[in-house]
Amino acid sequence: MQPQLSTIGQQMSHLTGVRAIMKDIIETLQSGGGRDFIDLSAGNPVILPEIEQMWRDCTQDLLASPDYGEVVCRYGSSQGYQPLIEAVANDFNQRYGANLTPRNILITPGSQSIYFFAANAFGGYTAGGNLKKVVLPLCPDYTGYGGVSLVPEAVVSYKPSLEIDEENHRFKYRPDFSQLQIDDTTGCVIFSRPCNPTGNVLSDEEVGKIAGLAASYEAPVFIDSAYAPPFPALNFTPMTPQFGDNLVHCLSLSKAGLPGERVGVAIAHEDIINVLQSFQTNACIHSSRYGQAIAARAIASGQLAHLSESVIRPHYQRKYAVLAEALQQEMPKHLSWFLHAGEGSIFAWLWFRDLPTSDRHLYNELKQAGVIVVPGEPFFPGLQEDWPHKRQCLRISLTAPPEALVQAMKRLRGVVEA
Repeated sequence: MQPQLSTIGQQMSHLTGVRAIMKDIIETLQSGGGRDFIDLSAGNPVILPEIEQMWRDCTQDLLASPDYGEVVCRYGSSQGYQPLIEAVANDFNQRYGANLTPRNILITPGSQSIYFFAANAFGGYTAGGNLKKVVLPLCPDYTGYGGVSLVPEAVVSYKPSLEIDEENHRFKYRPDFSQLQIDDTTGCVIFSRPCNPTGNVLSDEEVGKIAGLAASYEAPVFIDSAYAPPFPALNFTPMTPQFGDNLVHCLSLSKAGLPGERVGVAIAHEDIINVLQSFQTNACIHSSRYGQAIAARAIASGQLAHLSESVIRPHYQRKYAVLAEALQQEMPKHLSWFLHAGEGSIFAWLWFRDLPTSDRHLYNELKQAGVIVVPGEPFFPGLQEDWPHKRQCLRISLTAPPEALVQAMKRLRGVVEA
């Protein structure tokens, strides 16, 4: 059968960004014929024993609770499970002095859904036919932003400025405010902090400047905090979540060991929450109540925040240190390779400034050497300019064992030298 799709149907039935290349990665792994592949492509978090046990304990508590039937066997509010909403509000109020009420919080089926709701509620064409843009103020950024809008031309991103440490083979992206355009055509702004794929953390000053520009046009700013404190706290440098009238703090429990349950949280002014909640009601009613119920227990007890800082963060911070040391030991000093500053997330980002081929070709050559990474170009959604830099980068997952990371860097050296 070949169903006749609408314009939106055609758009949404095609994979974008990393999801498009994952098909090739999965097929490569499945047809490897026993080859020794080192898979550095994964976005799935490592199953850490202490974290898995916490979720088991929360599940046992839910099973023994008289609330079990009410949670699992009945529909709930589109806003979310009330004990979870209260747990988030209490935690953020105590931790950050946020002054939140339940009206400031919405629970969603993962944070990706928040950006889909936002991009189509605030971006796209107005009733008067004007295009409201979804602005990504700094790229590269999360590849999933490329598929969130039902109006693809609405998504616009901007080149960053680069701070380069030639001697130590390090670099960092910064927002280029001389190029960034936030004006009356802006519907909303979205960026991740810490950033997937680079590990970049925008400073408080940079966040404040972006928020101020957007506030002038009453455009909400969605801060994708899937790697931020207090959970999963995958920031390797000090940072504090930011709040304000036009700021939307979006967190996810996926990297806190609960990706299968799809629990996302939006924290914002109640006017923004009302728009997002209405969108969610029409799209999917509400998020999984089971996931919300065990999350409420983990947050209210303080256990999730504690284990995020004491288990999750150190695990990935050690992995980044192993990778950075392996690169320093293995990669030739005369080549123009640069590792992005490791400020957070579960990935490392490599830039090869003088790469004589493309990132996709380098990806294929590394496959032949038994190393699977992710080429960088899918992480530049909405960038209109043909910037060579976006074909010179690789994303490396920190989910592999330390010895695999070291071995992979040895193989990378051979491919890059060739």
